[in-house]
Amino acid sequence: MRTAFDDIYDNYHKDLFQFVFYMVKDKQQTEDIVQEVYIKVLHSYETFKGESSEKTWLFSIARHVTIDFFRKQQRKRKRIMDFFDWGEKGHLIKGEDALPEEITLLNDEMARVYHCLDQCSIDQKSVIILRYIQSFSIEETASTLNWSISKVKTTQHRAMKTIKSLLNDMDREEGASGDSQQRRG
Repeated sequence: MRTAFDDIYDNYHKDLFQFVFYMVKDKQQTEDIVQEVYIKVLHSYETFKGESSEKTWLFSIARHVTIDFFRKQQRKRKRIMDFFDWGEKGHLIKGEDALPEEITLLNDEMARVYHCLDQCSIDQKSVIILRYIQSFSIEETASTLNWSISKVKTTQHRAMKTIKSLLNDMDREEGASGDSQQRRG
């Protein structure tokens, strides 16, 4: 007889792993965090009331465990996360068949975007990852983060605006340095 945990694992493990991996960028840390998430799920499944879907409940737990990880890291090294994936049309995309290791092999354009994301808040990154990488609806994102739909939309808008502005600044800086190199060459 299959357990509820087996169903959760089968249905959401890959997406859960990707979600955490995009946040922490380290396979070993991701495995540790995901294991901690599953331990919390096992310990608290009996108290799950079904007020949200299992998916949003699971990702909410994952977000909290990941934030706890970053709080610990911040105390040690003042380290924060970055990540995302943008398609050529400026949309964040989720690699359907890509493994996390493959996703990290970024081309130069992706590396520029990832660099810009360092300046986004944890909340902004959480929204963007859930919405564009995990393909959560606005409602699922709001439920996972325990926010209003309005807050999700506002946070998403601000994150996208910040990233776009930083990319434009980088383009201007690269253009200026390219002009000075041409004059010297």
